[in-house]
Amino acid sequence: MFSDLKSELEREARLRKASIAALMDSAVRNWLRRTNVGPAEADEQRRLHRAAAASIGVLAGHDPMRAETARESTRQRLGRRYVR
Repeated sequence: MFSDLKSELEREARLRKASIAALMDSAVRNWLRRTNVGPAEADEQRRLHRAAAASIGVLAGHDPMRAETARESTRQRLGRRYVR
């Protein structure tokens, strides 16, 4: 896939008689113009990020040391399950 993209970029650069860097610069500038976010959208994104940040990395449970004791807990559960 990467080689196909590179080939297309090289072909387009030859057609425009420009370097690949100039072609990429032009493409990025056009994309940034099209996707320009206004102040209202930026405020909404900040609000959403704040709301999501409160839940990032939070797991429901009662053991605050769960990450540190996961290996041992798993072994204990498996031991109980397969004890004969």
